[in-house]
Amino acid sequence: MKSNIKIKKINNEIASIVIDEPKTYNSLSFKNLRDLLKVLKKLDSDKTIKVIIIEGAGKGFSAGHNLKEVRNLKKRDNYKKLFNLCSKVMIQIVEGRKPVIAKVHGAAFAAGCQLVASCDLAYGTKDALFATPGVNIGLFCSTPMVAVSRKINRKPMMEMLLTGQPITANSAKEIGLINDYFSNKKLNSEILKIAKLIASKSNLTIKIGKQAFYKQLEMPLKKAYAYTSKMMTENMMANDAQEGISAFLEKRKPKWQHK
Repeated sequence: MKSNIKIKKINNEIASIVIDEPKTYNSLSFKNLRDLLKVLKKLDSDKTIKVIIIEGAGKGFSAGHNLKEVRNLKKRDNYKKLFNLCSKVMIQIVEGRKPVIAKVHGAAFAAGCQLVASCDLAYGTKDALFATPGVNIGLFCSTPMVAVSRKINRKPMMEMLLTGQPITANSAKEIGLINDYFSNKKLNSEILKIAKLIASKSNLTIKIGKQAFYKQLEMPLKKAYAYTSKMMTENMMANDAQEGISAFLEKRKPKWQHK
């Protein structure tokens, strides 16, 4: 069966994953989640790709799970499989070695909002909307809140969860769900600027830093400092750290070996 998850190479170092099923508002169905996980793993192991962008086709980013599919699952095991698969996709984004950027237009609702929150960076259009609206249909957005609550504070998170009401791009930026928002015309070029800037850094340094960032967040203060001291020591032993420091002191551009 034809996949709705497409890879669009921007250049040799940046790739975009497009969820291309506009008729279901780019729903995160079983099939789309399986294919998305496969593509994320493929790009994460691609040595040439340094930055991954995720976007949706058509009118919006993603409306979340396909409710027609969800209604027909019926059995407890089927529901569990779906939500576990969705969780695997989100964990892959967080634990993957490459920075992942969400490029959001239109609506990012429920698991679609979860996908945005799971990405390392997120940028939207001025008219983008974000919601965890499960409460409106009797299904609390419990798995989406795992990702979103790790990006924003408790009060705005609970307001989103308890009311189900969407928030604007401006509000999403204010509470830290997205980094910034731009006009429809500027979104692509602004995201590419950020992606190219990240791609210009050492692959190895970015990989070490991303892993350390998420791990230390879950640790008590003393344990976090012990862990990050160890990670910085490992980082210092890498060729790229030696090269970067030398380049800075010698006032020249570093030549990364990515090792």
